[in-house]
Amino acid sequence: MRVLPVLTAMIVCVALFFVVLQRERLLGFVGSVTGEADAAPERTGDSDAAVPSGPVSIAVSGEAAPDPVNVLVRNSVARQVDDAVLVRGQTEAAREVTVAAETSGTIVSEPIRKGAFVEAGQLLCELDAGSRLAQLSEAEARLAEARSRVPEAEARGPEAQARISEAQARLEEARINQNAATRLSEEGFAAQTRVAGADAALRAAEASVTAAETGLSTVQSGIESALAGIQSAEASVENARLEIAKLTIEAPFDGLLETDTAELGALLQPGSPCATVVQLDPLKLVGFLSEAQVSRVAVGSEVGAHLASGQRVAGQVTFLSRSADETTRTFRVEATVPNPDLTLRDGQTVEMVIRTDPIQAHMLPASALTLNDEGVLGLRVVEDGLATFAPVQLIRDTANGVLLAGLPDAAAVITVGQEYVTDGVPVRAVPDDETAEATR
Repeated sequence: MRVLPVLTAMIVCVALFFVVLQRERLLGFVGSVTGEADAAPERTGDSDAAVPSGPVSIAVSGEAAPDPVNVLVRNSVARQVDDAVLVRGQTEAAREVTVAAETSGTIVSEPIRKGAFVEAGQLLCELDAGSRLAQLSEAEARLAEARSRVPEAEARGPEAQARISEAQARLEEARINQNAATRLSEEGFAAQTRVAGADAALRAAEASVTAAETGLSTVQSGIESALAGIQSAEASVENARLEIAKLTIEAPFDGLLETDTAELGALLQPGSPCATVVQLDPLKLVGFLSEAQVSRVAVGSEVGAHLASGQRVAGQVTFLSRSADETTRTFRVEATVPNPDLTLRDGQTVEMVIRTDPIQAHMLPASALTLNDEGVLGLRVVEDGLATFAPVQLIRDTANGVLLAGLPDAAAVITVGQEYVTDGVPVRAVPDDETAEATR
């Protein structure tokens, strides 16, 4: 084994280590050695004299500064670019309803198979009427009977009024007779028995008036009872008709059958499902926004979506939750997109891009990005001939580079050589014309 090549390689590696990674320390060491060599003749010229501190400080302060590092720099100017929020979610039917029976009965209609398109009001399930038609006829007959009682009750009103008038006339006559009998008795022309008979006749007349008035009240009560009977009969008829209407179960809106309708001969009870109908036009795109994203989105924002199947659709935000999910602390967002051909399905994975307000950003190559000692993403920029680290925010990646925010409107960005300088290192800026033309 040859030792010389190995030693040479080791020496070269150590030299490169100090030249590249420990440049400042190496320059300081060389400067200190040079200073000692220049100061040695002065000390030998006058060995007995004390060396003052002034020349040493002057030598140190006059130490040559390190040479600037050559770097490629691009003078970047911010421009206004469209911004967007990326959300992953899924498609969801605009409406989905399980149509159920409201009454009991046996299915007498042929079933409709799942996948069929139904229109609003189309018959899905029909139940056997049973005795419901007979109950309707009975209720209608009772209604007719109740209506016939009203004229009879109203006809008793004039008779009761006549009895009241008759009783009042007799009461007036009895009062006149009682007054006459009382005066004659006072003058001695009539016996006390006649006065007593007149008083009795007066009380009888008063009782007749009271009885007649009571009869009139009874007639009025009979009329009100007849009217109440009509209302009760009408309610019975309406209930019978509603019960018959419940025998037909119809589609509530246009949509697709997700399940078969109830089979012929099946017995349904109240609440038993007849079929499930879904509406897929329009279709909803559902996602969840983080707390940092929700303030950037508003109802009415434009949305572009890309499905896992490769389909692309566009729509608008129609709902943005005001309350966060208790578990994930995210906010539900819904967008509506047209789906006239029904090619989009419920439950598909979707990637939504929601357009937000434009922002100021710089277009720079991704290779210019670097990390500082704390692991913060940023760029090296040149300020007053010195390299400085500037943190940035990555907006999005494009074919021509990356869009970055967080920089001033104009900045001198180091595109090549940023890994060989640190904060405060002097640099010599070389324009990055070729790279600028490539990404412009």
